[in-house]
Amino acid sequence: MKRIFLILAIAFTLIANLTFSQPAFAEPSEGAKIFNNNCAACHAGGLNRVVAAKTLKAEALEKYGMNSVEAITKQVTKGKGAMPAFGKKLSAEEIDLVANYVIEQSQRNWAKG
Repeated sequence: MKRIFLILAIAFTLIANLTFSQPAFAEPSEGAKIFNNNCAACHAGGLNRVVAAKTLKAEALEKYGMNSVEAITKQVTKGKGAMPAFGKKLSAEEIDLVANYVIEQSQRNWAKG
């Protein structure tokens, strides 16, 4: 009887570890990679090094009408003001990935992890 309990306990522990474990170092998403290579110089951590008020935080995106993938895609593609256009440098798919990444990060307040 003790042996059955021991086997069940070990099996449960192994299953729980497999189910709830996470990789020690998660691979950055494609959107994150594109952002880091093309946007982070001005927008690291969701900030804006050129126009300080126009961050990539949720409140600022909403205030300036940039709180949608479509709005961010348009701005990244065509540029506006101090922001250069990336439509010739990045593909439409890459711009979509980075726009989705910005929205996701803004909803998480640019928290790491």
